[in-house]
Amino acid sequence: MSKRIIPIVMDAGALSDAAKAAADTHDHDVDPGSPLPGSAPVYVQVGGTPVDEAEIAREMQFHRADNPHDARQAAATTLVIRELVRRECERLGLAIDAVEGETEDEARVRLLFAEAVTVPDADDAAIRQYYDTNRARLHQPDCLRVRHILLAAAPADIAARQRAQLLGEELIGALKQEPDRFIEFAMRHSACPSRDAGGELGWIERGDTVPEFDRQLFMLKPGMAGLTVETRYGHHVVEVLERIDGEALEYDDARPRIAAYLETQTRQNAVHQYLHILAERYRVEGIELSA
Repeated sequence: MSKRIIPIVMDAGALSDAAKAAADTHDHDVDPGSPLPGSAPVYVQVGGTPVDEAEIAREMQFHRADNPHDARQAAATTLVIRELVRRECERLGLAIDAVEGETEDEARVRLLFAEAVTVPDADDAAIRQYYDTNRARLHQPDCLRVRHILLAAAPADIAARQRAQLLGEELIGALKQEPDRFIEFAMRHSACPSRDAGGELGWIERGDTVPEFDRQLFMLKPGMAGLTVETRYGHHVVEVLERIDGEALEYDDARPRIAAYLETQTRQNAVHQYLHILAERYRVEGIELSA
């Protein structure tokens, strides 16, 4: 039996006087796809100058986040800081001279912070205290000798990634039974140029590969990984051939690293404090800059 479509018609008499007036004044010739009249609302201001929501929406594409509110907050903060830096450079009369490959906004940030933010060198007492507190974490880089089979799949192709994972699991199962076939499988299936070397990547330290591969790789013990390792490139069948844990660093060897780290932390704190000073100077409204 076919479905009946029952039209519903509301007589004008059922409308309130206010609704009838709105209906009478409604412009039916307006294109429903056209934007709403008037400018976008303004919630954020710097010194009375608005940063409208349309600008923030355009900036949000550069600040991906799981939560849209977080993306909007990051985008609005970036635009506010950009305006604060521009105003302060003008106040100080700084000549903006961008180097090759640098935007004018980046040049302003570099020149202003070099002019206004001073960072003292880390003192020996602070370096020694950090060393004594974090001695277990201060060591030479861990090293792994690894071979892999890359089963390539584009990040957005869910079906291809599922197929790659299933194939990877099949290969892992087969290699547990016949480990000597790794080179054969690498040459047959891998999309990485290392296939010509049987999948060998050689010795790897932290930071040598993309972050998601690096993070999972250094959690593995020597031997065949029981599951595939997923990265932006697809799924990897991975075997750790050797692992060398880095030796603990003596104080003299660790000192330059600790000093650089502490100076970076001090600089970040100084920049945050300086931005808060600028926010007060130029009356930022509608947003709290991250502490």
